[in-house]
This record gives sequence, C-alpha cells and structure tokens, in this order.
Amino acid sequence: MESILIHPESAEQLKTVKAFLKALNIQFEPQSNTLPPHVLKSIERSIQQHENGQTISLKDFTDKHFSKK
Repeated sequence: MESILIHPESAEQLKTVKAFLKALNIQFEPQSNTLPPHVLKSIERSIQQHENGQTISLKDFTDKHFSKK
C-alpha cells in the first residue's frame, strides 16, 4: 500500500488530521522533525558567518582540508 507524508502548517491542522485519521481507523506514526540543539546552534552560527561575509569557496575549502601535502 502507498504511504503519504502530510505537512500541517499549524497545531490546529495537525490536531484535525490526527482526529480524522483516528475516526477512520487509519494507522499513523507521528514523527518529530526537530533537530538536536547542537545542530540548530551550528546552523545559526553558519548563517551568521555568511551574513558577516566569512565564507570561502568550495575549491579553497577542498584545497585546505583534502589536499595531500
């Protein structure tokens, strides 16, 4: 059987969808897409670095971290 992935945009939509699925006896598995705090912190730091112009090209990064010396 085919599965579907639903992306509610509010808590009310999520509540309604869950109630609908329960009323029809349709099995579902809630999953949280929340990232761990250390990942969120790293993403925020990277965004700030980009906004401050602290970036390097992919080539420079590759040369710095993967070149054989």
